[in-house]
Amino acid sequence: MLILHGAGVDHREAEACFEPIFGPVSGLRRIYPDLPGMGHTPAPDTLRGADDVLDLLLDFADAVCGRAAPLLVGHSAGAYYARAMAGRRPGRTAGLALICPLLPGTHSVPEHCPAIGSETLGDRIFQGYFVIHTPEMLERYERYVRPAAELVDWSAMERISQRWALTETNSVAYPGPTTIVAGRLDSTVGYAGAIDAAEHHPHATLAVLDNAGHALPHEQPDLLAALLTEWLTRVDL
Repeated sequence: MLILHGAGVDHREAEACFEPIFGPVSGLRRIYPDLPGMGHTPAPDTLRGADDVLDLLLDFADAVCGRAAPLLVGHSAGAYYARAMAGRRPGRTAGLALICPLLPGTHSVPEHCPAIGSETLGDRIFQGYFVIHTPEMLERYERYVRPAAELVDWSAMERISQRWALTETNSVAYPGPTTIVAGRLDSTVGYAGAIDAAEHHPHATLAVLDNAGHALPHEQPDLLAALLTEWLTRVDL
C-alpha cells in the first residue's frame, strides 16, 4: 500500500492518520513516502510540474512494489496523484482510496466555517485547516502538521504548482474497488468535486462527512476507519 500525503506536510501526517487503520491488517505492507519538495525528498529543477511528479511516483511504485499491484491511498494532493496513478495503470492497481481529493475542475467550495470549539484556538494555519477547534485537534496539528512546514521547499512547490494540472488525456478512470471520502465543510477543495468523481468510478463508495473539513482524517477518524475497513473487504489482498 502506497499512502500519499497532501501539500505542505510530509509522511508524518499520513502515518498518524492511517496507520491506526491499516497497521493492524496482517500482511499489509504500508509505505509512506515524502512527496517531492516535502519532508526529506528533494525536488530538483527537473521537476517542472505535476506530470513530472506523476512519472516519478510511478517509477517509485515500480521500485518498491515490483510486480505487485499496490493499493493506493491519497489525501488532498496525494489523492490527486493516487487517482492519476490508478488511471494510468488500472490493471496494476489493487484498490484506490481518495480522501478530501484535490481534483480538476474544483467548484462550489464552501466558505470556511468552524463547526466546534473556539475560533481563537491555535494559529492562522490551524484555524484555516481544521473545522474542529479543540485542544485534541490542536495537539495533533502541533505534532503532525506544523513541523513539516519547516522542511518544505516552497520555491520548488511554487514551481511545480504553476503546472499542477496533469496534461495526459488518454488515462481511463479506475474501474476497481474505490472509496471516496469528502468533508462537508472542506473549504480547501470542497466536496462537489468528489461527488462528480464518483460518477467516473463504477465501483466507488462515496461518503460526505459532516463536521469535517480538509483535515477530515484527524477530525472523523472513526468514520474514516469504518469506510476504509469496508474498502479493504472489496480488494484482493
